[in-house]
Amino acid sequence: MRHKMPYAAPGQVIGLLGGSFDPAHPGHAHITREALKRFGLDRVWWLVSPGNPLKERGPAPLEKRLLHARHVMQHPRVDVTDIEAHLGTRYTAQTLVALRARYPRARFVWLMGADNLAQFHLWQDWRQIMATVPVGVLARPGQRISARMSRAAALYAPYRIAGRHSQHLAQARAPAWCFVNVPMVDLSSTAIRERGGW
Repeated sequence: MRHKMPYAAPGQVIGLLGGSFDPAHPGHAHITREALKRFGLDRVWWLVSPGNPLKERGPAPLEKRLLHARHVMQHPRVDVTDIEAHLGTRYTAQTLVALRARYPRARFVWLMGADNLAQFHLWQDWRQIMATVPVGVLARPGQRISARMSRAAALYAPYRIAGRHSQHLAQARAPAWCFVNVPMVDLSSTAIRERGGW
């Protein structure tokens, strides 16, 4: 079952949190609420992906992951979507190009956990992503140092916005990124799957 594309008012600042959400868990909800506060976002869209190109095994069926994600993330300013299935995009860079064409008057901020920044240089067209939208990075348990020492962090060090100025990220011109420390919730989808909880 497909779900309609979300609405974006002109000038709205929308954070995009992508992933397989296999399964979504309270840690995802926690960083979403923190991102709304820290980065001055109007809304956050979860982009529940058809599949993650960096993972060998496919995730649970999309509809199952969507339903569970909507149960986990209930907030009036958050939309849980299957946008990439609608757009037919497989990689984040492609999704951003398609979203900016479809919503030319909205402002987007890409959101990620520090664990993703640590391996960001492995993503398809990752430099294009940095050149397209500001990026908000939220601390994850055990990943602060590896994220800060990552290839992406080193290459884009001149474009980093200090955490204390995180509210300015959404209005910054790409490339721009900001790393914020937030209270941690030590959960991971991998651990949940390995415990047989999904």
